Amino acid sequence: MAADEMTSVRWVKASASDAMNDCVELARVGENEIAMRNSRFPAGPALIFTCSEIAAFVDGATKGEFDGMTV
Repeated sequence: MAADEMTSVRWVKASASDAMNDCVELARVGENEIAMRNSRFPAGPALIFTCSEIAAFVDGATKGEFDGMTV
């Protein structure tokens, strides 16, 4: 789904984001879903995840499970 077509949601930008890079935003979509987009491309795609999928990701990130993926 195109993120700019999601007009009834409120996008929240990560505090580590900046104007040129690393621009991640999340928005609550309905009761049990969360959308994620790259705010540098607001008309680009939004990825939709369930709340439990986001919770699993945050848990893994907190535990360092994805640390090898960053430079």
